[in-house]
This record gives sequence, structure tokens and C-alpha cells, in this order.
Amino acid sequence: MSASPRADRWIVLKFGGTSVSRRHRWNTIGELAKKRAEETSGRVLVVVSALSGVTNELTAIADGAADSRQRVAALVTRHNDFLAELELGPEVLAGRLAALAALLDDPRAATRPLDWQADVLGQGELLSSSIGAAYLRSNGLDFGWMDARDWLHAQPPVPNQTAWSQRLSVNCQWQGDAGFKARFDAQPTRMLLTQGFISRHADGGTAILGRGGSDTSAAYFGALLGASRVEIWTDVPGMFSANPKDVPDARLLTRLDYYEAQEIATTGAKVLHPRSIKPCRDAGVPMAILDTERPHMPGTSIDGAAAPVPGVKAISRRNGIVLVSMEGIGMWQQVGFLAEVFALFAKHGLSVDLIGSAETNVTVSLDPSENLVNTDVLAALSADLSQICKVKVIVPCAAITLVGRGMRSLLYKLSDVWATFGKERVHMISQSSNDLNLTFVIDEADADGLLPILHAELIDSGAMPVYEEQVFGPRWREIIGTLRPRPTPWWQAPGKRQQLLGLAAQGTPAYVYDLDKVRERAAQLKAIAAVDRRFYAIKANPHPQILRTLAAEGFGLECVSLGEFEHVFASVPDIAPARVLFTPSFAPIHEYQAALARGVTVTVDNVELLRRWPEVFRGRTLWLRIDLGHGDGHHQKVNTGGKEAKFGLSAQRVDEFMALAGSLDIRISGLHAHLGSGIETGGHWKQMVDEMAGFARRIGSVEILDIGGGLPIPYSADDEPFDLDAWATGLEEIRAVHPQFQLAIEPGRFLVAEAGVLLAHATQVVEKDGVRRVGLDAGMNALLRPALYDAWHDIANLARLEEARDVDFSVVGPICESSDVFAQRVKLPSTTAPGDVMLIADAGAYGFSMASTYNLRALPREAVLDA
Repeated sequence: MSASPRADRWIVLKFGGTSVSRRHRWNTIGELAKKRAEETSGRVLVVVSALSGVTNELTAIADGAADSRQRVAALVTRHNDFLAELELGPEVLAGRLAALAALLDDPRAATRPLDWQADVLGQGELLSSSIGAAYLRSNGLDFGWMDARDWLHAQPPVPNQTAWSQRLSVNCQWQGDAGFKARFDAQPTRMLLTQGFISRHADGGTAILGRGGSDTSAAYFGALLGASRVEIWTDVPGMFSANPKDVPDARLLTRLDYYEAQEIATTGAKVLHPRSIKPCRDAGVPMAILDTERPHMPGTSIDGAAAPVPGVKAISRRNGIVLVSMEGIGMWQQVGFLAEVFALFAKHGLSVDLIGSAETNVTVSLDPSENLVNTDVLAALSADLSQICKVKVIVPCAAITLVGRGMRSLLYKLSDVWATFGKERVHMISQSSNDLNLTFVIDEADADGLLPILHAELIDSGAMPVYEEQVFGPRWREIIGTLRPRPTPWWQAPGKRQQLLGLAAQGTPAYVYDLDKVRERAAQLKAIAAVDRRFYAIKANPHPQILRTLAAEGFGLECVSLGEFEHVFASVPDIAPARVLFTPSFAPIHEYQAALARGVTVTVDNVELLRRWPEVFRGRTLWLRIDLGHGDGHHQKVNTGGKEAKFGLSAQRVDEFMALAGSLDIRISGLHAHLGSGIETGGHWKQMVDEMAGFARRIGSVEILDIGGGLPIPYSADDEPFDLDAWATGLEEIRAVHPQFQLAIEPGRFLVAEAGVLLAHATQVVEKDGVRRVGLDAGMNALLRPALYDAWHDIANLARLEEARDVDFSVVGPICESSDVFAQRVKLPSTTAPGDVMLIADAGAYGFSMASTYNLRALPREAVLDA
């Protein structure tokens, strides 16, 4: 932890319902409490919630459930069963369980006043804490029990506070008198166990802190005691950049300041109650969120000493948001209009969350977690508001919030986020005055499935700086062990490294391709039985030895220009024309003529070709590329489907095309629909084939469906290898649905990207205004992908591979362009120096094939490793 407990001070440990519901968890609680007491030479206060699910049952009883007696009986049985599991006698809880049952016969039970409801709701913590103290003492630990109500007192009511919130959602006084700590220190045992969630009302009865109140109880105790730390122990390792249940790639946030943590908790994170942070912040008490099942994890540290790191830290979703839209001509520049409006919200005990305004409209949101929002309250509010404006209540809505420092300065990086929200109906956009959050309110149904997309876009754009290791920790899938690791690159093997260093000595920049890696990838695709025909898209890398290697592995070769298919026949002269696929886009007509004359399979993608040059295509057998109306991919510039893409025949014109083809005696034997590159979602392929099969059946002569390529590779350590097994299973299922069609694929990147590296020498190492740059003798003319697509390639100092990579560098080239940057914040050895051999990984696809002589820089050399 970044803020260690200080000696001779109290440390407060809070454990939630899941942490106190199992025997082994109580063993962990005892071990942790003992460890903290020993390592700090201080004293430990343990704050506990009710057993998991108990508060829900008590809430139903307090609400007057018809089967309340059966629910109480079930609670009695559950707690007695737990006592038996802990090998404790029933006498431990006899009195408390009797008190719970007696509440049903209390004279107040008939009318269920708020004080009676509070007494009912508070029983869960009294029961769990009594169990825990007895069990820990039975294990030889010096634990005492105390009633939290003797120490935590509800604050006096404030104006417009409802009676409900004065009893069932209270705040407590956490600034104790001078003798508070002395009285607390006088407790006879070194370790104490008490309850969360409950406090003392001014009338002497029980007051409830509300849902999540145990976190707040711990914070109150921490502030009152000036504790060395408040630790919130729960069933997750801390706060994350998104809810891991929604976003498996969410990152653990290892360190936050109080204000960021407050925003994340307030806008949706359930792991920490928002009200728990202010007492600790104002008292200067560090906090930590830790996992009872994974005590070895670093968790999330929250304190005032965390260095500010600009960027989005988290994205969250809150459901059940209520929007109240108030519209009227008379509000424009009307003095006191807003004061009158907010007075009506206060009258009904409603706390406004977000506010959006225009000349004739004011829209506010109500968060149900902070308000008692029901139909009656909203109807009464609407009736009052309708006297001064036109009212519209919009429900249910969801609030999607980005949290982080410097939101205003990040707006330029959020173009993809804006575009994604542009596809949904956005009712409100609100930016906080403290520059810590940006919130979009949309219909709740539209929010489903949105968080993983937005989370990925925030990382890809750099708005979420996951490279900042002092803030961002491992991904959730890595924590739970479901992340498939990226294989160790072939070039790190000692023998391969020496070969590469030898080739670099012959001159750089130089591309080097390892044919063993190409064969490995080819074998993986050949093993997928659902695929009938496999082509290699040679535009990825047309090196003759790669073409010959893949042809020998049984792959056909896919070309997009006359130059490419002439290169194919020059490089692989014995290849059969039927194994060559020609899929041009807006090519000159003579290229189609040459391809047809050569006997290769030709793909067309528009009606105008046939109409303008009917005699070229008359009587031919062709493939047809259709735009299915949507696309996908790792970058907008590799999305090849939809209205904005130049590729493919519009699905709306298929009948028109087929009518003209029929008149020209053209037979369509294959359909093609490549929609983008870097696509990982399994549903993409199923949807594509289903749609293609529908067109194929209408056409009648189609035998094969070409689903294109675009299979991704893991370019960075954060990327997971494409799940070929899952893809193969999905294709088998697709084939079972459409058995009459063969399937063809035409990958490029997947076969050759990882096989290729770009070698360069470091030219200069320069520091400028705190940024360290290492220049290479290769630039964007040698590898265009970073400048063109913002693509990431790992970069290593091959000459110093065994040294620690401990310094951030910006890696740049010698081209006279600001975009001549391979990557920023690349971890390299601090000793990196001119003359070192640098390696840019995974450059075998779209590297040399897109290279140029811009600035009159020479093209890179190429070399091949075989065996």
C-alpha cells in the first residue's frame, strides 16, 4: 500500500456481507486483524455488515411483507445454522434472535413507523457482529464487542430533509469532542468488533445510515479516531476503470486521490459508498479497498498524496435515472425562475443530480440512490411544476459517466466516444464544474452493451492512460485467470536474436521475415475444418518467398491489382489460375480484361461495370462483392462496409445487378463480403454469413461464400490472441445452418504480421522539456501504420534485451513530418544510445508493402529466415 499504517494508531477494517457469511472468511478476518495489530503496534477496529442477503429480508419485513413471520423464522434458522458451522452454541444469539422475533409483536408493528423500521433493519449487523466476536474469541483472539450506536450519532436534521432520510438515511457526526478518542482507547481489548449501518438517533432510538452504510460507518470511526488507515474489505480487489461484470477488460485502479474516488463512487461504482470518502478526506485518513479472497492483491489506495494523473480513470453506468424536463417561453431571462423550480424539488425532498439548461428549457436528473423517487412523488412534483412550465418526465434512463482529471483538455481525444453516443438517443450531456466528470444520459435500453465499446475506445484514443502504472493495474480477466496470454515473440529466442543482430550489421532499416512463423499460422488455419478454401491477401506482404511458402501450404493467393497478379505468376509460376482470386476496387477495365484472360477468379462489385463494359463480362462466371450495409474493424480507415465505404455493391441494388447479369448470361458462383480488419466479435461472422446466405439463395447459382479476412493479432501486451478455437467452433455452427455453401477466407495480416520485424539503428537520443526521444534510421516511409492508423507496434532495444526497460521514450524517425512517430511512452532501457539495434515487432503485414521513398529515403532492405 502507498500509505502504510502508522504505529500506535487505530486502524479500521470493514468487512461486507459476503466477507462475513462463511467460516473461512471469518478466519481471514481474524488473521488480518491480528496481522494489522502486530505490524502497526496499534489497535484494530473491525466493522461488519449483516450476513449476505439478510438486509434484503429485513427490508421486506420492515416494508410490511405478508409473510414476515416466515421470513423471521428463516432468518433464525439461517443464523443458528451458521453458529453450528462455526461450532458455536445457540446461546450466542439466543437473546438477539428473540429480540428480532419480538419486533413483530411490538405495538408499533401494526403501523410500521420509521423508528420501528430502523429497529428491524439494524438487527442484521447486531447478529453478525455478535457471531463474529464469539467466533474470533473462540479462536484465541483478544476481541471485544461494542455497540456502534454508543459512538456514532446521527446529525440533527437539515431544512427540507424528509422524515424518511432523518431516520433511514442519516449522516453522522464524525468530528468528535476532545475526549472521544480517550474514551475509545479505554476499551479493555486490543481488538474490537462493531457494526456498520447503524447509529443512535437523537431520540435514543436506532438510526440507519442507508444502503452501503457500513462503508460510511468505518469512515466515521476512522475520522473520529484519526486512524492510520480505513480498509474496506470486500469481494473485489478494488475500484476498476469500469464494472468488471460489464467490462471484463476493466483495469484495477491501484491509486486515486479522494476527489477522483468520490466521483467514481458517486457515479456508479458499488464497491465503496460515496458518503464514506468525505470524512476520511477531511480528516486526512488514507483509505484502501481490498479483497477478502485475494488479500495479496494491491487493491485501491485512496489518499491525498496521490500525484495527479490527467486522463479518464473510469467509466460507469447508473440505471433508473429520472429526467425532468421543464420548458416554457417565460423562463428566458426570468429572474428567480430557477429558484422557484428548485424550491419545488426541495419541497418534495428531492436532490437534483445533473442540470442542463437552454433559453427555454431546463432539464434535471434525479438519482434514485439518493432520492426516494416513486410515482406519487413524481406526480406531486409534476403537478406543482406544471403551474409555471410544461413538464415532461423521461424514464427509465441511464447515466454514462467518464471520470478523471482534466476532462476539458481530453475532449479532442473523445471523437470516437462522441461518435458512439451519436448512434444513441442522448437526452443530456453534463460536464462537472470541477472538471472531473462528463456524463451522457440516454435511454436505459440503449445503454446495454455500450460500456465495453466505450471503454475500448477510451484506451485506443489515449484518453484513458492505462500505461500509467502508478494508477492502472491488471485487467479483471487477468486477475481471475481467464486472460489468454500473448505467446513469447519468436525474435526473443537467443538464436533468432543473434541472427537478427547479424542482419542488422549488414545495414538498416531492414525487414526480416521468419518463415517458420508463417507456416505455424498457416497450419492453424488449415486445421479449421469448416473452411473449404483459403486465400492469402498478398497486399499484406508480397515477398516472393512468403508467396511460395503459403502456396506450398495449399493457400490460394488473393490480388487487388494487375501488378499483384502478375507478381503472383512471376513468383509462383506453377500456381493454377483457379487458385488466384482477383478482387479489385475501382480498377481500370483493362485489369479486369487481363485477369479474365488469364483465367483467374474475378470479383465485381457494382452494376456500372456491367452496364459500361457488357462485352468484357458477357458469359463469364464471376464472384460478386456485396456491401451488407455495416462494417467493423480496429480503426475507421479499415472499416470496409456501410454507406461510407467504397467497397461492394449496395444490398439495395442486388436485384438490379442480377437482372443485368442475367441478360448478359453472367453466372455468379461466389459471394464476397469482407467488412473490416481486426474484428474479434464472434457474432460478426454469424451475422455476415446469415446475410450472405440470404442473398445467395435469392441468386440461386452461388456455391461459395467468401467471408474475407481481417483476423486480428495481438500487437501489444494488452492485446489477447485471437481465439481461433472459438472462431472455428462458430464457423462449424454456421456451416451446420448453411450446409449447401462452401466457406472461403482470405486473411493477410494473421498469416504474416507476427513473422516480420523491422530492424533499425538508433541515430540520436535527445531530451526536450522532459520528453526523451530516440531517433531511428527508419521512419514513416518504412512503416506507415502508426502514422496512418495510430497503430501500436511493440519496440525493443535488441542490443540491450536483457536490461530493464525502465524509462519512457518517444520513438521517432528521420522524416520531415510531425506524424513521423512510431510510438510514445515506449519502455526502453535507460542506457539506450545511438548505434543500438532497435526492433519494431509485428511488422510483417502492411510494412514493406506500404513503404515509400518519401524524403528520398531509400526503401528498407528485406531478408528471410528459413529454419
